[in-house]
Amino acid sequence: MKSESIATSPDDAGVNDVEEQKLGALGYKQELNRTMTLTDVVVYGLIFMVPLAPVAVFGTIFNFSHGMAALVYLVAGIAMYFSAVSYKEMAKEYPVAGSVYSYVRLGTTKFVGFLSGWAILLDYLLLPALLLILAASAMAALMPDVPGWIWVIGFLVVVAFINLRGIVVTARMNMIFLIIQGAALIVFVGGALVAIAQGRAQFSLAPFYQPEFFSWDLVFTAIPVAALSYIGFDAISTLNEEAKGGGKTVSKATMIVLWLVIALFVAQVYLAALFVPNNTPFADGDAVNNAFYYIAETVVAPWFKIVFTLITAMIALFANVLVSHATTSKMIFAMARDGQLPRRLAVVSKKHQVPTAAMIVVTILTTIIGVLGVGQIDVIVTMVTFGALTAYILLHISVIIHFGVRQSSRKYFIHWISPVLGIVVLGYALYSTNILAKIIGISWLAIGTVVALILKRSGRTLETEDGL
Repeated sequence: MKSESIATSPDDAGVNDVEEQKLGALGYKQELNRTMTLTDVVVYGLIFMVPLAPVAVFGTIFNFSHGMAALVYLVAGIAMYFSAVSYKEMAKEYPVAGSVYSYVRLGTTKFVGFLSGWAILLDYLLLPALLLILAASAMAALMPDVPGWIWVIGFLVVVAFINLRGIVVTARMNMIFLIIQGAALIVFVGGALVAIAQGRAQFSLAPFYQPEFFSWDLVFTAIPVAALSYIGFDAISTLNEEAKGGGKTVSKATMIVLWLVIALFVAQVYLAALFVPNNTPFADGDAVNNAFYYIAETVVAPWFKIVFTLITAMIALFANVLVSHATTSKMIFAMARDGQLPRRLAVVSKKHQVPTAAMIVVTILTTIIGVLGVGQIDVIVTMVTFGALTAYILLHISVIIHFGVRQSSRKYFIHWISPVLGIVVLGYALYSTNILAKIIGISWLAIGTVVALILKRSGRTLETEDGL
């Protein structure tokens, strides 16, 4: 991969000039470093979504679905497909860094755009902390005498240092982390196939369908937890101002990443579920939180449990924290640049071309949430998914309004059917979340609505120079 000091090719320069002109037409200027190739963007997306993401929540999903974990991940993947299509279309139309916030803001109104940004912030602010807590929980299984909050702070210090060095350094680290995760997954899959060949388990449709337990209510109740693994393709859209080719590169990467992770997620939970004796639910506590690690030990060998745990905690989850920390900073940067948050948060460092102020704030907030949230995994999971699903629904609405209504699009599936299906599926999943998630999520949206109304009454626009 080219470093920042190597000049771009004439073709790259021409494409980047076009993207900068599009950015200028929307009222923005190019401030971030446009160095990421399609491969870099795909790797970034894969790292954010974590190829080993189901590992951390496998026990919970298995219990929720009465063993039909593969079905839950397949249905959740289909639900995310509709959202990915909407992201793809908006990325090409509006090549800016603010992800769903910018797309809804430009596709509908500034008021609704703020609400979508506020909703996804519930996801973006909590996700890095949640990942740190999951990593700390995994490490606690190996080193129970070390308090979880020490792991949280230690991991976060390293993450902040890497991200402040710039997007090129982050991209390089992402590639290394992805290779390590891929190797671990290959060993697990290979071990599972060997074990099946030896007769220690057998192929079955049970992870997809069990007639005595199946109901759509059951599947959709589990989807919000499974959706946590899929949340991440939206992070790709925050790279619109750092990707060579801008929106075209981002839209292509979005679909590539989604199809890859659907295959990876369904395959690994399917194989893991085959090794659960008699489809027995996992007991609460350590058994459910570390279910996949115990299965890895059964499938491969005792030593692999230790290696797999270390890779999940110190590589997979750490890598996800790395990109989610960067993504959250880009979202805050985009909202601050529009005057929807204090403008000081839009300051970009001249040396590394990263939103330094936003990154520092995210680091502080993540530290606080992470330390206080140790042992509160279930609560944080419900809060994260509520914000993301709400923002995705608003994204679908913006696609219908912008392409369907404003432009009278005749691409009926992409601009009409797909977003409507996305709204229905995600709306039902949101309705199926537990009562605590609804209370916290609705309260968060109510606060955001009040803030949005204050901003609207103050006449805040893109050109406003004063901060919040």
